[in-house]
Amino acid sequence: MTALPSKCRRYLTGRNMRFDEIEEGGQKAVILRGVPLPAGRFDAAAADILILLPAGYPDVAPDMFYALPWLRLVPANRYPNTADQPFVFGSQNWQRWSRHNDAWRSGVDGIWTMVKRVETALAVAA
Repeated sequence: MTALPSKCRRYLTGRNMRFDEIEEGGQKAVILRGVPLPAGRFDAAAADILILLPAGYPDVAPDMFYALPWLRLVPANRYPNTADQPFVFGSQNWQRWSRHNDAWRSGVDGIWTMVKRVETALAVAA
C-alpha cells in the first residue's frame, strides 16, 4: 500500500527513518517507527508516531499526530498538555497529541514539515 508521494518517501528513507504506510477504513496513514525522543523528557526513549494523511495530501495538511507508547513527562509523571486522549487506529489505542496546523503551504510542505512539527512538539512538551 502506498500512502505517501514518492518525494515524501524519499525524504524518510534519506533520513534513515523506518516507516510503514497503511490504510484502515479508507484512512491513509504513515507510522514512523522507533522515533528517538528527547533525552530525559519522557518515560520512554523512543515511540512510534502515527500521522493520518487527509484526502488531498500533500496539498492538504495533516492535523494532529499520535504516539505509542503513551508518553508521560519526567519527572512530573503526567501526560503533556493536550496529549491525554485515546485514538484507536490499527487495533491499537494511540495517544493523541492535539497539535493543529494552520500554516501548511500547498505545493511546498510535505512529510518533512510534519516530522519537524512532531520533533518540535516533543521537544517543547509541557
